[in-house]
Amino acid sequence: MTRPRLFHLPAVRALLAQLVALLPTAALGVGLDAFGRGLTLLEAAALQGAIAMLITWKIGLAPWWRIIQLLFPVALLAALALRLPPVLFLVVFVVLLGWYWSTFRTQVPYFPSNPAVWHAVEALLPRRAGVRAIDVGSGLGGFTLHLARVRPDAECAGIELAPLPYLYSTLRAKMLGSRARFLRGDYEKIHFGDYDLVFAYLSPAVMAGLFDKARREMKVGSLLVSYEFNIPGFKPDKTIFTTEGAPPLFVWVF
Repeated sequence: MTRPRLFHLPAVRALLAQLVALLPTAALGVGLDAFGRGLTLLEAAALQGAIAMLITWKIGLAPWWRIIQLLFPVALLAALALRLPPVLFLVVFVVLLGWYWSTFRTQVPYFPSNPAVWHAVEALLPRRAGVRAIDVGSGLGGFTLHLARVRPDAECAGIELAPLPYLYSTLRAKMLGSRARFLRGDYEKIHFGDYDLVFAYLSPAVMAGLFDKARREMKVGSLLVSYEFNIPGFKPDKTIFTTEGAPPLFVWVF
């Protein structure tokens, strides 16, 4: 990976924000100490988190990074104060790695949809045998399993990059005897032209690339459906509100 790409990764930029925030925090601590009133560790951690949060907002990282930046120094201080065993950090790291995997690269966190959304997308699926649908970023597999249950005549698949959600959804399908099929991998590696409906609940950061892929690959009459996240510059053919106050479904017909 080249240096410019490395420094465009949100996780790297968040780490740099913490390092930058450390400088004014340390300077203020030294300055106050000269007057006989230094910062406590808790005050320093809270100040560093607040500064890092402001930097994160200024450089335009996603909103969830602001909460992480604010709480990270205080959480680290608390962990050190509790003298937690090192193996606990390893276990937490492994679990989070399996759950989120390459979120730091893809900028797509875990966003679960809900049954109201599933029913709305179900209604969009063409009423013919052998129709094919895929959920890109299928998470725990709820939507794919639902679709396979209500449309036994359809081929329903989900693709998920993170190992633990993929494993969970695969085992869940086996236990339920579902015809749903789950793939582990990056949706960039599959061909959208193989499907009549592509459903996505991803992140604003990837929507432009997703739409470019759909325009290149999807066949005439197929549907791209995105929950909550629109694609700037491309008006959807249909906008559906599943429940009052809920984010909309955006539908593009190719």
